[in-house]
Amino acid sequence: MKQTRIIMGMPITIETVSDQTHDEIAVVFDHFTAVDERYSTYKQNSEISQINAGLPERDWSPEMKSVLELCAETKQQTRGFFDISHNGKLDPSGLVKGWAINQAAIRLNDMGVRGFYIEAGGDIQVDGLNADGKPWRVGIRNPFKTTEIVKVVGLTDIGIATSGTYIRGDHIYNPHKPGKTPSVVRSLTVIGPNIYEADRFATAAYAMDESGIGFIESMPGLEGYMIDRDAKATLTSGFNKYVVDNA
Repeated sequence: MKQTRIIMGMPITIETVSDQTHDEIAVVFDHFTAVDERYSTYKQNSEISQINAGLPERDWSPEMKSVLELCAETKQQTRGFFDISHNGKLDPSGLVKGWAINQAAIRLNDMGVRGFYIEAGGDIQVDGLNADGKPWRVGIRNPFKTTEIVKVVGLTDIGIATSGTYIRGDHIYNPHKPGKTPSVVRSLTVIGPNIYEADRFATAAYAMDESGIGFIESMPGLEGYMIDRDAKATLTSGFNKYVVDNA
């Protein structure tokens, strides 16, 4: 079964190997809707918008406090390259998407669902094998020609996230140099033990520009694939173990 809905301002797709998962998929889409209602900086009544408008910390939800603690932890782990503070406001969206996908996967597992694929805005969590009994195949796009796939990876029980300007334009900045966007890297794909880890570190590594791929290399459990402004690819030492097709 496969369904796609527009939530959080992006297409979210859930595919399962079972056709008997309609109710479970509905629960997961409800989860994404609730995440959007709480964390969207575009919704005036969302909790994060209320916090930015002055809601005192004593009134923050336990979940919000937990997510903001994860953001603070990620900032520390990335030497400050992951920073949700912008012009005096908080925007945890660089972490929330991956976190929300990971939470969705946990919900499906808790309901007994195995063998699925969740994608939100290009960030993906896979569980088990696909309907053919093989690893899920995920393509990495050419940032200069997005209809072209440059690599295909085969994944099982893992997350993959790509940061790049070709999807949303310049939206990732170097917090150590305010207003400066990465000038060398064009896309950076990270494979991690789950999408939460892959997504948050892909965002931070992209902000590091050309040094980001070295940061991913240094992180246990992560592999990366960077394409720079000259269309040159640089990959971490263990990335090729996932590659099933060199396009």
